[in-house]
Amino acid sequence: MTGLIDFYVAHPFWLWLSAAAVFLAIEVGTGTGWLLWPAASAAAVGVVALLLPTGLPVEIALFAVLTIASTYFARRFLRPALAGPDPDLNDPTLRLLGRPAEVVAAFENGRGRVFVDGKEWAAQTEGETEGQAPPETGTRVSVIGVHGAVLTVR
Repeated sequence: MTGLIDFYVAHPFWLWLSAAAVFLAIEVGTGTGWLLWPAASAAAVGVVALLLPTGLPVEIALFAVLTIASTYFARRFLRPALAGPDPDLNDPTLRLLGRPAEVVAAFENGRGRVFVDGKEWAAQTEGETEGQAPPETGTRVSVIGVHGAVLTVR
């Protein structure tokens, strides 16, 4: 323990930079988004410790304030800016919403098959409408919903 205190006294910048690296490594491993801001705060405190003669209590208080403030502002203002109108890019089925599809097997009782995004999918119609014939083979339809491996089309 004495070695760590001696190291801090001689090099507070490197101790805070190491703490930032540990937070960042854990964040990369978990991908939660919660430890990104403590990592940035620890790096900022390291820069402050390098430039100004502060003590450990002041640095810990600064770290706490920066962590709380940066996490709050990031959650409050950054998340809405990053959350766009597009569906999750990692879910290929949600990317099908709104895409045009071609009927490849005639619909019977509201169920058939469509070709969209280079694949053939099981599909169902949105709902039976009075007097409206089911889509025929070759008809263009639009994907309006995804339920597992079955697309809902209109």
